Amino acid sequence: MQQLELQDIQGLIIRGYGNLSAASFLLLQIVDQKRARTWLQKISEQITPGDQRPDRESLNLAFSFPGLVALGLDKTVLDGFSEDFQAGMVTPHKQRALGDSENSAPEHWAWGGAADPAATVHILLMVYAIDEERLKNLTDELQAGFSAGGVKQIHQTLKTVRLAKPKEHFGFRDGLSQPLIEGLSKAQGVDAALPAGEFILGYRNAYGLFTERPLVPATAPYADALPQAEGVDDPEKRDLGKNGTYLVFRQLEQDVKGFWDSVLQATASQDGSKNSQAAIRLAAKMVGRWPSGAPVTLTPERDDPELAEDNSFNYHQNDEQGLKCPFGAHIRRTHPRDSLDPDPGSQKSLDFADRHRILRRGRVYGEPLAPSLQPEEIMAAEDQGERGLHFICLNANISRQFEFVQQTWANDPRFNGLYADPDPIIGPGGTFTQQARPVRKAHHQLPRFVQVRGGGYFFLPGIRALRYLAQAE
Repeated sequence: MQQLELQDIQGLIIRGYGNLSAASFLLLQIVDQKRARTWLQKISEQITPGDQRPDRESLNLAFSFPGLVALGLDKTVLDGFSEDFQAGMVTPHKQRALGDSENSAPEHWAWGGAADPAATVHILLMVYAIDEERLKNLTDELQAGFSAGGVKQIHQTLKTVRLAKPKEHFGFRDGLSQPLIEGLSKAQGVDAALPAGEFILGYRNAYGLFTERPLVPATAPYADALPQAEGVDDPEKRDLGKNGTYLVFRQLEQDVKGFWDSVLQATASQDGSKNSQAAIRLAAKMVGRWPSGAPVTLTPERDDPELAEDNSFNYHQNDEQGLKCPFGAHIRRTHPRDSLDPDPGSQKSLDFADRHRILRRGRVYGEPLAPSLQPEEIMAAEDQGERGLHFICLNANISRQFEFVQQTWANDPRFNGLYADPDPIIGPGGTFTQQARPVRKAHHQLPRFVQVRGGGYFFLPGIRALRYLAQAE
């Protein structure tokens, strides 16, 4: 096990800042390369490292590939970044793979999808604070330095809200089932902890290899500020990727009323009367968890708040036929655990699923429709404004991790033996099937409940790498 250099790792990789309830995300563009480097040198001193647990505020920073180009990084170094990061999120191939079609197509996005260079995001600045007042003060301070620092904000601030309970807007507990990283204290003695290289560049991954990352010739100016590269043919190379990772950001707008209207209609009695409890049960089957967070595979008929944080379950032994948690449920297909080939129920199956894990660091935005998040209150509420999730995930290999989960598990209608069932929560709409005896039940023509409103791929560098980027030409 390699020792993690926490002092050089941006803190967002280590923790989600759950104690910092206020957060906002700023989308920036470099307008003056020289002044931007000076600005980066200054702001690098404010970046929160992983060995600190901030109690008032935190700052993290990431670059898009066009941002690194605008910064003037040498082409030979740029070529070392992964092809997925270089290509970005909006190529025709990526649109098909990620399911970004119709209203979710990039041409309809509020940010990140425009072909206009003037709207290209170069830097993602993530600001966290203990409360809204401190967040505003910190954000104001940062924005006041943009013009002199050679950067400008090109879109309105992406704000977040803290719901009364840790739930997303459909009303379900979120943020459960996070992978543990070897080398962190919370992972000590945990057999299921994953190698650091799955999430942090410059460390060995689950295959015992180093994931592709950008390297710098030892003779390049300022290269001695970077660590020596491991696992490469030329040991004199310096590692620009070490202690960094790739960050995926997608702004996902949730149609909360549409979601609950659909499940209320699907569970209505023959006379058309609505059954709230039946609607919640169907919604839980679609999610794979009850509103409290309790897994339906452990409590299939009713919510059990005592199991709200229970994550110690697999599918093959407890629910091989999908009679408790349907095969197409959101959490079963985005983290299938031991339920898929090769050899379902075995360690091989668990290992296969673990090769595609991601660290989630998202935050909700927009006010909830109703305080209790109950179907009747939601449907009766006046719908004002947009709401959804700023989905953020971290992974060392965008293709093998985020894109694989999105394309092969979430969007594939033939997942795990199904025929026409994409993910019922984040998918493009279609059929949701509940396995049952003697006859399964299918719910057809479900609409799309989540629309993409913006997104991009970013490189979250280590702190030494960030300081190098502020100097190198």
